[in-house]
Amino acid sequence: MPVSLEGRARARALALDIACEIHPLNNLRVLKFLTGPLKLGEEEKLQWIRHWITLGFDALENNLAMSKQPGPFCVGDQPSIADCCLVPQVFSARRFEVDMSPYPILQSIDQACQSLPAFADARPGVQPDAE
Repeated sequence: MPVSLEGRARARALALDIACEIHPLNNLRVLKFLTGPLKLGEEEKLQWIRHWITLGFDALENNLAMSKQPGPFCVGDQPSIADCCLVPQVFSARRFEVDMSPYPILQSIDQACQSLPAFADARPGVQPDAE
């Protein structure tokens, strides 16, 4: 967490925006419900995923663009809980072929995070059970 009270509040707010507004709509349980009981096809499922990621990323990119604490990470010069929440969502966006070009700040933050061993070592593709 950032040292300043304002920084800690901002990190928590950004993390909650990501964890509560983007992630739950695209988790495996929801996606299985869409293709199971609701009988949506693969293309409709992808439309759902892309819609909610795009909506969330639009708001997040705008929020970060107005930041008074610019830096390579969500809240300044050190990674925070907000970055820990953002990185998996950027991975998910790329996995589901969301156009990331409207999100230069999010891409830059993800790149800064991926340059750190803790984030690089946590990538899904390097996990022991990765296919």
